[in-house]
Amino acid sequence: MRIRAASPAELPLLQDIERAAGEAFRPLGMEHIADDEPLPLDVLEGYRSAGRAWVAVDAADRPVGYLLSDTVDGAAHIEQVSVHPDAARRGVGRALIEHLASAAREQGLAALTLTTFTEVPWNAPYYTRLGFRRLEESDPELSEGLREISRAEAAHGLAAWPRVCMRREIAEPQARERTRSEEGPAEGREARPEERARLREQARPQEQTVQPAP
Repeated sequence: MRIRAASPAELPLLQDIERAAGEAFRPLGMEHIADDEPLPLDVLEGYRSAGRAWVAVDAADRPVGYLLSDTVDGAAHIEQVSVHPDAARRGVGRALIEHLASAAREQGLAALTLTTFTEVPWNAPYYTRLGFRRLEESDPELSEGLREISRAEAAHGLAAWPRVCMRREIAEPQARERTRSEEGPAEGREARPEERARLREQARPQEQTVQPAP
């Protein structure tokens, strides 16, 4: 599976991938998530131009999955990772996440973080198999930036279903190779809907600067 930077012409395809991936939530009674519109093209362009949008491509060099990232409190935060249903269960989501881990390591970032649904099989259980751990309320790694994202998601209606913040330390390549042998098979459609309202208010993604908690 080849991972590369997204091109401007491919941004509408990313929207199509997210719409298709979102349909997996409908049978779970999560129509609100299935019907949630993809990020606008100008926001996607902000990620692309900032070097924070990657695509996994098939043999014809056509995107079948994508990942967007932010930098939150010294960690690479997975804002969105979606895989088209036709490419599910092929390790596409994992390949995108490992690509981000490599890029974050080169940037000197300490970890990967994300927020996700706890009871959706291809969300928290899947990420746990990839080495992420849940951040409980008392965990010192539950930073103010992650708390802010969680509050924004709740305001957007995502808290109607249980959600959790997760974190994975960025290991050296040798350590990750050892961990992969312990992973179970990837779930289909590694798509994670994220908070939309915050993103739609900005034309470009920016690194979050978090003030000390009061």
